[in-house]
Amino acid sequence: MNYSLKVIDKRQETNDTVTLCFKQPGLKKIKYLAGQYLTLIFRINGRRYIRPYSFSSCPIVDEYLEVTVKRVLNGIVSNHINDEVKVGDTIEVMSPMGDFIFEEDVTYRDVYFWGVGSGITPLISIIKYILSSIENVKVHLNYGNRNHDTTIFRNQIEELKSKYPDRLIVRHFHTKFIIEENNPHIIQGRIDFERAIQILEENESLSLSAHYICGPPGLKESVKDALASKGVDIENIYTEDFELVKNPEDFKDIKTQNVVVDFNGTHFGLEVVKGKSILEAALDSDIELPYSCQTGNCSTCKARVLTGEVKMIGLSKERSDLSDGEFLLCCSHPLTENVYIEL
Repeated sequence: MNYSLKVIDKRQETNDTVTLCFKQPGLKKIKYLAGQYLTLIFRINGRRYIRPYSFSSCPIVDEYLEVTVKRVLNGIVSNHINDEVKVGDTIEVMSPMGDFIFEEDVTYRDVYFWGVGSGITPLISIIKYILSSIENVKVHLNYGNRNHDTTIFRNQIEELKSKYPDRLIVRHFHTKFIIEENNPHIIQGRIDFERAIQILEENESLSLSAHYICGPPGLKESVKDALASKGVDIENIYTEDFELVKNPEDFKDIKTQNVVVDFNGTHFGLEVVKGKSILEAALDSDIELPYSCQTGNCSTCKARVLTGEVKMIGLSKERSDLSDGEFLLCCSHPLTENVYIEL
């Protein structure tokens, strides 16, 4: 289901990051969970663009639906949001999705959040939820940025520290060469394996901890390796992915192929260039197929392959909910010339 939401406020977080605040619909409120994402739909220069953005708001804390968007180099939508969207605009959105949420059926003593840059967006949503709703849980935020000025939600984090001094521990990591302030909560450098180990070693009850990671591949690898070395159960580790991570080795049996897509009864012939997914090829040809996350985590672009062979590449999580012949076009690549797809 799609909604039309009015931008009630646009808040500048840093020089290159803004928060869009949407007013809830008057009749049917949009329900979401902390950590999920909202998919925004734009038409820019005649072409439709769909982008998912994590909620930075928390449903039981914040009045508005809020998403925070950092400008990306050559990012058509992120630049449009930062430069062109204004208060009073109405934007079409899809229903909230995502499983990067707090698991309340497990008892944790400590919850660690590991983020870099805009990776803070879903983390701050979950942090606000835990602090306001879950008692006796200590929250650890480990957050990397270049410096103070590039730290998204800096003031909001300080307010939370003041409100929950005994439950929120914040460690800022700054990669700028010189740290100007003498502050014990600021650590020079990146969140790497050694620093993650040092943080984890301060806790003698890691078996009762959960870990939420959102950031670039290097952060995820470093933190996951540190957690593995300390024996943290993989079921207590949650990651959010903003993009597919593709291993060049996975493409050794892939070559440019022609496929046929049957979309709502209309047949489209597509050339899928090696390295591009079937969804990307369709969008490049102005075929407006349904999609949302583009990371293989939702099922919006699910389709059935009737003939030929297709391979999914870059899935960060195993998908056991797909039936035989069902594939996610955002990460699907044709292996043979006779691929026929229906959705």
